[in-house]
Amino acid sequence: MSISPRQLEIIQAAGRLITEEGYAKLTTKRLAERMQFSEPALYRHFSSKEAILVAMLEQLTASVKERMTEVVRMEGSPEPRLRAMFDSHFSYFKAHPEYLMAIFATNYMEASPATDKAIKDLMEVMRKHLRAVIEDGQKRGDFTATISADMLVHIVMGTFRLHMLQWRMSGRRFDISRKGRKLMDAVISLISTSR
Repeated sequence: MSISPRQLEIIQAAGRLITEEGYAKLTTKRLAERMQFSEPALYRHFSSKEAILVAMLEQLTASVKERMTEVVRMEGSPEPRLRAMFDSHFSYFKAHPEYLMAIFATNYMEASPATDKAIKDLMEVMRKHLRAVIEDGQKRGDFTATISADMLVHIVMGTFRLHMLQWRMSGRRFDISRKGRKLMDAVISLISTSR
């Protein structure tokens, strides 16, 4: 996905607005006012509020691809790779909570093909990288093979989503990385063959 510098500026402003006030408060009128230009000028870059949200989700998906590719390149064995994957997510969302808010904003809006596709694409990128590390761990005998890799992926992603939801609902009041690492310790303990 290629976006212009102005579109990125709009996405960032929308993200700040969502983070500060919630998705319901994001309107094209309020966003244009915040950016100090007219609503028609905003529409030259994005056709709707939904299009802005979709662009945010596409940006997040691109970031996940890039960060997970780097983790795979840097980490060798499955357990440290799994930990590094989630450390990357925790650090990213801590620095960019607006992208987490964008994910959860989709819960508060009418379903649409564009947002559904953006969420599915994001989930598939996460699932693909997670499945690869879990399958590698199963082949090496590090992770249990009594549960399918797809089921383990589902469990791990669900655990991650719940952790992120709790962080968002707390107003981001706890250390997402510290608590997340403890959660990953528990997950690894459950799926590991050596514990």
